[in-house]
Amino acid sequence: MDEVFLNVFKDPKHILVAVCDRNLLGSTFREGRLKLEVKADFYKGVPASIEEALKAIDSADVVNLVGKGIVDAAVREGLADSSAVLHIDGVPHVQIVRL
Repeated sequence: MDEVFLNVFKDPKHILVAVCDRNLLGSTFREGRLKLEVKADFYKGVPASIEEALKAIDSADVVNLVGKGIVDAAVREGLADSSAVLHIDGVPHVQIVRL
């Protein structure tokens, strides 16, 4: 089973979901002027399956995803557009904002 870290931030008006593939937590990736830090204080919520993370993503207003496992699953399920995925040092990252 693929496992990710899932962190959900809620305020009265919005839900932000941050998900990263478990093996990427604490890593930093750089490519040119781009820098992606997979910080524990943002991404490390609870261990979750990709299926659990997809349910959380579906109900969120803002989403940050890092890693091949979760990004591929979100694209496959139609939650993220493949054209919006950035690759930083080979690691996929996508942000989703629902207005």
